[in-house]
Amino acid sequence: MAESLNEPITGKTVVLGLQHTFVMFGATVLVPILTGLDVGVTLFAAGLGTWLFHLVTAFKVPVFLGSSFAFIPGIAAVGASQGLPYALGGIVVAGILYVIVAVIFKFVSYENLHKILPPHVTGPMIILIGLILAPVAIQSANGTNSPAVAQAIGENGCWGLALFTFAAGVFVKIAFPKFGWKFMSNLPVLIALVAGYILALILGIVDFKAVGDAAWIGLPKFSLPKFSVEAITVMVPIAIVTMVEHFGDVLAIGNVVGRDFIKDPGIHRTLIGDGLATSLAALIGGPANTTYSENTGAVALTGVTNPWVMRIAACFAIVLSLVPKFTALIGTIPGPVIGGISILLFGMISSIGVKNMVDAKVNLSNPKLLIITAAMLVLGLGGAAFKFGNINLSGLGLAAIVGIVLNLILRPKDITKSEG
Repeated sequence: MAESLNEPITGKTVVLGLQHTFVMFGATVLVPILTGLDVGVTLFAAGLGTWLFHLVTAFKVPVFLGSSFAFIPGIAAVGASQGLPYALGGIVVAGILYVIVAVIFKFVSYENLHKILPPHVTGPMIILIGLILAPVAIQSANGTNSPAVAQAIGENGCWGLALFTFAAGVFVKIAFPKFGWKFMSNLPVLIALVAGYILALILGIVDFKAVGDAAWIGLPKFSLPKFSVEAITVMVPIAIVTMVEHFGDVLAIGNVVGRDFIKDPGIHRTLIGDGLATSLAALIGGPANTTYSENTGAVALTGVTNPWVMRIAACFAIVLSLVPKFTALIGTIPGPVIGGISILLFGMISSIGVKNMVDAKVNLSNPKLLIITAAMLVLGLGGAAFKFGNINLSGLGLAAIVGIVLNLILRPKDITKSEG
């Protein structure tokens, strides 16, 4: 591990925290934009929730908690039928479910957890985290998510801007150490975003209208939840899927850092931290929180694993929630710039999953292991979905459950100890 968990805060640590703020910002503010919740509250809840998560997990796990996309359909459905406060009430209860499940896992032995989640199941889970996010990066890179930018410079222009940003990130990470700029090489995301933004300014595609209209100082529009049985029955089942995704995220960051966070501080602690952060966010008017794969990708890219960096990013999120003009300024970063660096970040996550399987010496010449991996990848990427009442399983959640069940059914006796 490159940094000690108790390494003191320095100016460099603050800059690294700022970099992670840029990484999480786009996805975090998109959820309230799509659902009608307040952007300021969402940022405040993400920062506060991240700190709460770190407190519960003994300050050991370098993750950032941002707003969850999985709850968007539920928020939209309940919001349309009963109003957003009732959707928030459902999220509060969903967070409590995390805590209940965490208590159960407290009494499941570490060895049994690893029998349920061996490398030939966890590896594909981590691979899928990055690959499922890949279309988001491509849509940003080609201008699909930025119609005004696409109209101004065309799809080829969007790809040119995205590839320039991508190349800047690669250059910083690969070339800067050769110049003796070791610390600067840890800032590929921040420097690439700045480089891409400067090119966007030259191209004349940055719109500052929202910055001019925004206030310098403003409190977020906090609101309280309301509760109904109908809203709870819609929102709580979503938590079953997000808890499966939580396992994948914790495994991913553990592989990046080189530590087994399932064992220490324990999956029960990470689930409690995620659940309490989710309930806290909804109690003040924000969406559910979740561990952010984008920031895990940044950790893999930079090699900076000090958890303090995430806590500093959380502080920046809270400050930004109180300064609408800065929030608006970050929001002017064109989609192709975000897409260019996202290609690198999401690819890093999938690569970590491959590394996890290689390091564990998973023998894919064994047909049973190959079947498990193949089924997970196809179901995770192919768009398959199964609905059981209010539970809609798709993507990573579906793939993980199928992988776990297939492993329990097919697990061959000749799996080596290193393969789980």
